[in-house]
Amino acid sequence: MASKKKTVVNKSSQENKADVANDEKISFSPANIKQFVREVHVEFKKVVWPDRKVTFGLTGFVMILVMLVSIYLGSVDLLLGKLVTMILR
Repeated sequence: MASKKKTVVNKSSQENKADVANDEKISFSPANIKQFVREVHVEFKKVVWPDRKVTFGLTGFVMILVMLVSIYLGSVDLLLGKLVTMILR
């Protein structure tokens, strides 16, 4: 059992050293920020954006779904509210 505890201690100390090394590498210098923005721009060029028709169709679907769910939840809330007031009278 003693050897198992030593390995666990060694692993955790190695992880702590790795975390310290990662923290030292991170800096918010203007060069790093510019590089980050360039990389984001390159990744955005790889994205396949949907057509306008697909976007409007999915947006309409989401809006209709939101209205239906809100009507359902509103009616359930109203009915349960009336039921609770009837019980408490």
